[in-house]
Amino acid sequence: MQLLADQISEVLKNHLDKTFNTTVSQFDFQATRKEFDGDITLVVFSLLKFIKTNPVQLSNQIGDYLKDHFDLITDFNVVKGFLNLSIADTYFINALQSISSTEDYGHVNPTTEAVFLIEYSSPNTNKPLHLGHIRNNLLGFAVAQILEASGKKVIKTQIINDRGIHICKSMVAWKKFGAGETPKSTGLKGDKLVGNYYVRFDQEYKKEIETLIANGSTEEEAKTQAPLFLEAQQMLRAWEAGSTEVVELWKKMNNWVYEGFETTYANLGVSFDSYYYESKTYLLGKDLIDQGLEQSIFFKKEDGSVWVDLTEEGLDEKLLLRSDGTAVYMTQDLGTALQRFKDNPTMEGMVYIVGNEQDYHFKVLFLILKKLGFSWAESLHHLSYGMVDLPEGKMKSREGTVVDADDLMLEMTNTAAVLSEELGKLEGMSSQDKKELYQTIGLGALKYFILKVDPKKSILFDPRKSVDFAGNTGPFIQYTYARIQSILRSRPLDSLAYSLTAITTKEKEIIKQILLYPETIQQAAKQYSPALVANYVYDLVKLFNSFYQNTPILGGNDSELESFRISLCNEVGKIIESGTRLLGITVPERM
Repeated sequence: MQLLADQISEVLKNHLDKTFNTTVSQFDFQATRKEFDGDITLVVFSLLKFIKTNPVQLSNQIGDYLKDHFDLITDFNVVKGFLNLSIADTYFINALQSISSTEDYGHVNPTTEAVFLIEYSSPNTNKPLHLGHIRNNLLGFAVAQILEASGKKVIKTQIINDRGIHICKSMVAWKKFGAGETPKSTGLKGDKLVGNYYVRFDQEYKKEIETLIANGSTEEEAKTQAPLFLEAQQMLRAWEAGSTEVVELWKKMNNWVYEGFETTYANLGVSFDSYYYESKTYLLGKDLIDQGLEQSIFFKKEDGSVWVDLTEEGLDEKLLLRSDGTAVYMTQDLGTALQRFKDNPTMEGMVYIVGNEQDYHFKVLFLILKKLGFSWAESLHHLSYGMVDLPEGKMKSREGTVVDADDLMLEMTNTAAVLSEELGKLEGMSSQDKKELYQTIGLGALKYFILKVDPKKSILFDPRKSVDFAGNTGPFIQYTYARIQSILRSRPLDSLAYSLTAITTKEKEIIKQILLYPETIQQAAKQYSPALVANYVYDLVKLFNSFYQNTPILGGNDSELESFRISLCNEVGKIIESGTRLLGITVPERM
């Protein structure tokens, strides 16, 4: 509807200039609310700062003028300071024909060499990906797709947290209790095998703490003096010192995990253009720490640890380097940010997709980079998202109570299989085709359930509810697309031709929704919110199903009307496919 708003704006500018001797460069248009007649609404209240008059009187004056001087406006009504304009059916008919000949409608090609970096996933290499990672990956991939559709050049990236005390915990446990186990010898994916030893470390560590407390230590003393913990600390120091034995073990176990991750990413349908590794970037972060010390931006405490004082900015003192010289997360993130800018000097912006438990971390990170004098720090953004919980409660990696990503995807596929079989509409499909369809439905349900929610909000995830074939779900949208494809198989598109002058209200409502697609993409990109696209597609699907249930599409006596309705179905199908593709969801030809 933006093109229509622009056309009306040009007429209005001239009218207000001549009639009221005032220049208005921008007008506030919105879709007319459903309870009022009209197609597009001019918010006249916003003009009162230029024209001092009664809003209803001004609305009627403008309405009369537009009706006489803009052929497409057939009627208008005024509700306080809102001017609701009714648009001729021919405008929507012509708009549909124009859209039909547009390739990748709603998508914009990039006009500059500037790039946007989207960082997501960024897992630790001590455990497999879980439900929380699924939301992270789905958000990151969808945000990247939407930004690209809005006209940005996008690089999908991640930082792999492949060093630190958490990695050493898995390494210590495997060395002490593993008896040489490998993914091949156990039949386990490498990330699952390593994750099992992370859990084993925690189990044995708790036993040692209990023993120390029983022998008179305080709980705090026991946590820091437990032999396993001391061994993990020593291993971290040995790794940073370049110990051949430790580094070789680290490489071996990390490679197991990388292979496991790649399998999960492939099954989830996400991908990356570049990878960064904490084991490499933390050294660059240490260089920045030295630079900050020289410039008196950072300071050392008596124990040799390095800190930054952010109290004047309303934060607190933040540790940047431990007293033993080992790096912390902030050290690595500083180095990674600098390396990314060096690798992408045309960087226009970067979005970190990270859960809201890290809000404070990113406030500190961005502030430190600004203090160090990096102007590009202004273009960094943290997309903070809420947690994903289950009816059973929170997940804990150390205790092995997380919902494994691979297991969840398999469960979604199996749930889709059960519900699809219950519907009984897959006669004639081969077992292989059914298997692929179940996976498409299951993953579509999972992705849509997560992405339809505003990123800032937490989610209570219920697998079975997400696979419902009715309501605001992925399968409902997929089923509508399949229904449209069934219609299109009944009538070849290359034979369609029509020249109507009038359409029904339901048909007009669908076209109005189609016209909102380009600006929906732009708004979703601006807000980094796939939920805007998800809910737009759902609203389009609802309108189409209401039309489908109440309007004969095939077999009527009016061939031109049938051709128009087939074209309308085709465009709805194309936008469903386009919108769901931005969300990483596949739509099947048949369900």
